[in-house]
Amino acid sequence: MAARRFWASLFPTVKAQEEEVVDPQVVLREKCAEHGTAPQLWEKYQACNDRVNSRSNTTETCVEELFDYLHELDHCVTKTLFSKLK
Repeated sequence: MAARRFWASLFPTVKAQEEEVVDPQVVLREKCAEHGTAPQLWEKYQACNDRVNSRSNTTETCVEELFDYLHELDHCVTKTLFSKLK
């Protein structure tokens, strides 16, 4: 117990504030996923994923469709993300 108090005196603990921090990028990605070409790209990715999962032996992957979808989300998010950062 004495050792714990000793270390605690050397390294004080800092308690976080009660306010929960929300990542603005996550919020913007959710909004962007509903607008523009993102829903169509998501559907294209899901169709590819369903096609690949329905086959037992395939070399096809859906990486291209996934990258297209993520690229669209990132493009949409960057328009307003930096204005929301502190």
